[in-house]
Amino acid sequence: MIVNYTTKELDLLARIMRAEAQTEGELGMLMVGNVVVNRVLGNCYTFKDIDSISDAIYQKNQFSGINSSLFYGSATTNEKNLAKRILMGEYYYPATHALWFYAPGTNNSCLNNWYSQSLAGRYKNHCFYRPESGTCPELY
Repeated sequence: MIVNYTTKELDLLARIMRAEAQTEGELGMLMVGNVVVNRVLGNCYTFKDIDSISDAIYQKNQFSGINSSLFYGSATTNEKNLAKRILMGEYYYPATHALWFYAPGTNNSCLNNWYSQSLAGRYKNHCFYRPESGTCPELY
């Protein structure tokens, strides 16, 4: 386990993964989970006071998925199993060191930089951005 979590937070992580990336399939959902965990681990930027999965998901103006109908209702067993994999330390490129992601829209390219962060890569409709290793050493 790379971060402490409660049963409620496991369900919460699974639900935000579903709400943010269900259309991206399991791998896309796993990558969203990586970003959430990275925000708990990283002691940098606006994530310095993020100490739990709940803090990361409910941080103001961060995850639009909390406003999606997909966020409500309990997670399925499969979704919880995906979340457990992330909480046990599985990482997936390009979300390995990422703190941010966004979907630029169909047929639009990822920006090379977003909020002064370098593009780590793209998976389907999501672009992932990572800080430099010296800025957030906990992620590297």
